[in-house]
Amino acid sequence: MEEQYPEIFKLAAPYLRTRNNELHTKIAYSFALKLLDAEGGDPEVVLPAVMLHDVGWMTIPEDLQLKAFGPGENDMEINRRHEVEGARIAGEILEHVRYDPARSEEIVDIILGHDSRKVPLSLNDAIVKDSDKLWRFSKQALALNPERFGIDPAVHTVWLGKKIAKWFFTETAKGLALEEQRSRAVWYGVPPHSGNGRE
Repeated sequence: MEEQYPEIFKLAAPYLRTRNNELHTKIAYSFALKLLDAEGGDPEVVLPAVMLHDVGWMTIPEDLQLKAFGPGENDMEINRRHEVEGARIAGEILEHVRYDPARSEEIVDIILGHDSRKVPLSLNDAIVKDSDKLWRFSKQALALNPERFGIDPAVHTVWLGKKIAKWFFTETAKGLALEEQRSRAVWYGVPPHSGNGRE
């Protein structure tokens, strides 16, 4: 099924032309590869799910999107809408490429709760969730998100460090987030997170 990935991404691409989602998806995908290598999981579920997880944002006007994610209070109704619409669009794309039905069902279920579901359904779900959040620690996100949200990059970097213990499900993701946060902290001359979860 790996041979179907380029077609899946090609069909997803028009839905990713908002919110810098194409860049976000590519970086999340690179983190997913690392997590799969270290943690296990089914790449034929995880990788298409990562490619498709945010296609639903295209159905939401851009002026509403910033209310639904990022630091501060989020409009979870809008956020939920992107999950529901994303699951629908992902299902249509997977059906179009004749992806394995059992894996397609799992992918759609993961997308349907990738932000709102507090407890992952499976290791595959945990890896998708962790890959999605690891993007926030990347140098690309740290160049983009503080400006997008109107916050100081140094303050944002410290804030991210405090979220590591709460946000991530796999030990590998926690380690990668800590490594990325420490790299960004050096940029901004702020104390790196210690990784003890108490800061």
